[in-house]
Amino acid sequence: MSNYDYDLITIGAGSGGVRASRLSGGYGARVAVCEEDRVGGTCVLRGCIPKKLLIYGAHYADYMEDAVNYGWTIEGASHDWGKLIDNKNTELDRLNGIYLRILRDNNVDLKEGRGVLVDDHTVEVGGERLTAENILIAVGGWPSMPNIPGIEHVISSNEALELKELPKRMVIVGGGYIAVEFAGIFASLGVEVTEIIRADNILRGFDSDMRVSLFEEMEKRGIKILTETVVESIEKQGDVFSLRLGDEEILETDCVMYATGRAANTKGLGLEAAGVEMQDNGSIKVDELNRTSQPHIYAVGDVTDRIQLTPVAIQEGHALADMLFNKDTRTTDYSNVPSAVFSTPPIATVGLTEDEARAEYGKVDVYDSNFKPLVHTLSGRDERSVMKLIVDPKSDKVVGCHMMGIDAPEIIQGVAIALKCGATKAQFDATTGIHPSSAEEFVTMRSKRPDPEE
Repeated sequence: MSNYDYDLITIGAGSGGVRASRLSGGYGARVAVCEEDRVGGTCVLRGCIPKKLLIYGAHYADYMEDAVNYGWTIEGASHDWGKLIDNKNTELDRLNGIYLRILRDNNVDLKEGRGVLVDDHTVEVGGERLTAENILIAVGGWPSMPNIPGIEHVISSNEALELKELPKRMVIVGGGYIAVEFAGIFASLGVEVTEIIRADNILRGFDSDMRVSLFEEMEKRGIKILTETVVESIEKQGDVFSLRLGDEEILETDCVMYATGRAANTKGLGLEAAGVEMQDNGSIKVDELNRTSQPHIYAVGDVTDRIQLTPVAIQEGHALADMLFNKDTRTTDYSNVPSAVFSTPPIATVGLTEDEARAEYGKVDVYDSNFKPLVHTLSGRDERSVMKLIVDPKSDKVVGCHMMGIDAPEIIQGVAIALKCGATKAQFDATTGIHPSSAEEFVTMRSKRPDPEE
């Protein structure tokens, strides 16, 4: 028995922290978790789960519209935003209860409050000081805001999930996945949406063809996207907000949402007192075993500024518990991690973008397909699906796979297994497709796109 109160204290009960804590407790370690909010973290409470529920709710507007040409008559349909929010919150309460039970069943002590490092083995929470042989920091990220006049008038994605009523007009500032997802939600529910981005296109870091295609689809849906535009200031006049843009134009709206990135939630955590080194952006430096500059203090998830995805945080937390208390030293594999943007329509991707592949391999083969999905041949909706395979011609290995369109996340999840196994284009070609489906396009693309350098 050590002289410490616990074998592990985890600061933050999100996806990564809960996974590490409950496995550690299950292995017989003495574990405590500090949490200043409800258990579940960003994904369960303020991110992927509630946002996806709103996306489902918004999609019913499309379903009802599309149903007409399939013979359905839908009269008097209306939407109750308040009911959607209430039902969403009921589901979050249920999930919070599940997380609490998981911790309790694995003998993990829950300490309410924000854990703060006093030194490299001591955490203060709720006026109590606790010691631990090992400490895990899993506090995630938090929306970041620019320092401009009037920024106090805006909401983030956190507040967007709790709006009491839908505005008639909304401005969303940002071009990342959070911004385009919420633009799709609110536009589908009848809000007049304007999205403002600094760059010339949305979704920096994604494959260029997917970016261009989604931009076009968003504009078809009535979302106005102002590119290469900067908000200089925001003024509130009654219930109306006036945004002064970089070209001195004034844009009026009823609600302003900023989705301009998330920063590691490390402020006031006591990292300096514990001797934990940070990056310039405030995230925590870690090695391949999730160790910080203090070898017995660890960090996982968004607070580390690696791949900011819930499944990645869970894998990191799992690996840490195995290493500390199950004699299984392994590292998290960050190659070919699939991801999705639940935009309208959605994008999903795994592997390298075309630009990344050309930078790594030089010459690459590109196969693509752009088509109207079968469902819309009758619905009448002008929406395309776009699919793309990127192949290293020397090895024939598929190194990138991208899709925009209906069911893209569900389809790419399966394709990601193939890329993880090192599948070749010949193996894709030898696979029988499921017909009729959009997914079969990935195994029927035979014509290479002409090489721009030839």
